[in-house]
Amino acid sequence: MDAADPLAPLAADLEALPPARRRSLRSLEPAGQATFAGEALPLLDLASNDYLGLSRDPALQQAATAAIEAVGVGAGASRLISGTRPVHAELEQALGHWLGRERVLLYPSGFQANIAAVQALADRHTWVIADRLIHHSLLVGIQATGAKLRRFQHNNLADLKDQLDRARRDAPQRRLLVLSESLFSMEGSSPDVTALAQLCRTHGAALLLDEAHSLGILGQGGRGLGYGIPEISLISGTFGKAFGSGGAFLAGNATVGDWLLQHSGPFRYSTALAPPLVAAAAAGLRAIQEREPERLALLARAERWRDALEAAGWPRPLGSGPILPLVVGEDRRALALQEQLEQAGLLSVAIRPPTVPAGTARLRLVLRHDCPPGTLSRLIKALGRP
Repeated sequence: MDAADPLAPLAADLEALPPARRRSLRSLEPAGQATFAGEALPLLDLASNDYLGLSRDPALQQAATAAIEAVGVGAGASRLISGTRPVHAELEQALGHWLGRERVLLYPSGFQANIAAVQALADRHTWVIADRLIHHSLLVGIQATGAKLRRFQHNNLADLKDQLDRARRDAPQRRLLVLSESLFSMEGSSPDVTALAQLCRTHGAALLLDEAHSLGILGQGGRGLGYGIPEISLISGTFGKAFGSGGAFLAGNATVGDWLLQHSGPFRYSTALAPPLVAAAAAGLRAIQEREPERLALLARAERWRDALEAAGWPRPLGSGPILPLVVGEDRRALALQEQLEQAGLLSVAIRPPTVPAGTARLRLVLRHDCPPGTLSRLIKALGRP
């Protein structure tokens, strides 16, 4: 008898995938281009997370080039073998000073950093109480620890309090961990981080705050919404968004920093973040500190966009940052809007389940500092009537 095809379950899964849920890779030039009826059209980027337009900034490019010339492209080994370069320590120290945190460790990606953070703060005996819309990387981290997962309603601190109260009644000494984000990437919304941290302190729960999308944009000087709140056990951040580079980091006190150095598998067993990316991230950090007027102007412009979209009949996008989702419901409608904008020369991507809950497909609009004047009027015209 022939053995069963071990890949048959994968084939069956793909066969059952609805056409409107299928993904494909598209290669775009830096300026953005798409093809319609055989014609390549330039696209204005309203999709990427390069909020301050730093990814093509000359200072970052020069910093990366200088690092390549000095030490090469790759680090060649993990940080605990021979991969640590002076530029790694310099960036960690600068970030620690900027964020008011005792210890910072760099990671090659935000996905790895989030897994490492959960593993530091939870084990199989822990109850993790997480916002219902946390990033997939955090869920993978929970699965890796074997911790028990409970969810609270999105940004609903009353629901979180109820669950923390129940958890403490059921097991007064149990280790608790709360997970949230300071700017949810598909919602544009933010929790009340001060109240969130106070709840965790009252209940003796650790708090992991993912600040990937808020750092450089929200909070005092762009330091994120967790800045100055010592009750936050760990902050997770990335360099691939407002910083204009790549890679990630975790920031906390000396104890958790040393635990990560001694025990974190994602840190120990990964080749160190490439020196050119580290150097570019350091230049990005300097740029963020030097360009406070641009950051404030971006936030003010985002409010004008929200006002205009609402006036045009669209549901007002949540939050106050540069992420402005237009929730339309059906997958096909979101895809149709994406194509409609591309035909008008605007790049914005339809976000569908499982990235967002079923029935909440959306067009994710991202405002960047370097969007040219007149972009908003182009967008409103291209969107048409809701």
